[in-house]
Amino acid sequence: MAFDPASLDFVDPGTPSAIRASTILPAHRENIELRTADGLTLVGELALPADGVVRATLITLHPLPTHGGFMDSHVFKKASYRLPALAGIAVLRFNTRGTTSPRGTSDGVFGEGDAERLDVAAAVQFAVDRGLPNRWLVGWSFGTELVLKYGALAPVAQAVEGAVLLSPPLHRAGDSDLALWAELGKPLTVLVPEFDDYLQPAAAAERFAAIPQAHLVAVAGAKHLWVGEKYAARALNEIASTVLGAAMDLPVQWQGPVAVLPA
Repeated sequence: MAFDPASLDFVDPGTPSAIRASTILPAHRENIELRTADGLTLVGELALPADGVVRATLITLHPLPTHGGFMDSHVFKKASYRLPALAGIAVLRFNTRGTTSPRGTSDGVFGEGDAERLDVAAAVQFAVDRGLPNRWLVGWSFGTELVLKYGALAPVAQAVEGAVLLSPPLHRAGDSDLALWAELGKPLTVLVPEFDDYLQPAAAAERFAAIPQAHLVAVAGAKHLWVGEKYAARALNEIASTVLGAAMDLPVQWQGPVAVLPA
């Protein structure tokens, strides 16, 4: 049975709590299903600010599922744990076709980044149908390939404000995809770890120069998987700053109820 996020037990310790990797802050969380144009059901979760005021919406696209990527990949999981409460940001996470997580398994099989065009469209349409404002694509690794290949194409391009990329490998996405983003003109923030396994800052700067509006952020010390709270927190700060339009450092403490995932 899929875990029901509404069953989380929140307790107020009465004093400020340090926000750690496992800390879950209050939000309205629900298991969701997305329906693709080719008839598949994709499983996911939507986390909304508890007060109902949504300042921005993240539509997240996870790393490569054949190498362990899924909707619970840690940066996106931490985004859903923290950003609704700390920044008023809604976080939509889902498993692309054929991908499994504790939430469940999405229909279909891995499409090598081709059939996933329909997954991206389904997620964006869900956000539109729910009336979620200020929508941004956020891709990580394989997810950045989906953003670059399909985020600048209709119908997705007209429904999002821009995108954030974490650790883009630029394997499946090529020069023609970058050219489409340049033509689209919408904001693109590119977070590149100093020690990335696939594309490091100097090479990334050369490749993304093809997109005049791209803002490249080289993150010293980070690696492709953003392991370590220091780097995950930096990624969340950059994402929040981009989608809210102002530089910000998210709080590292929380006064109020908190929860942790059950053992």
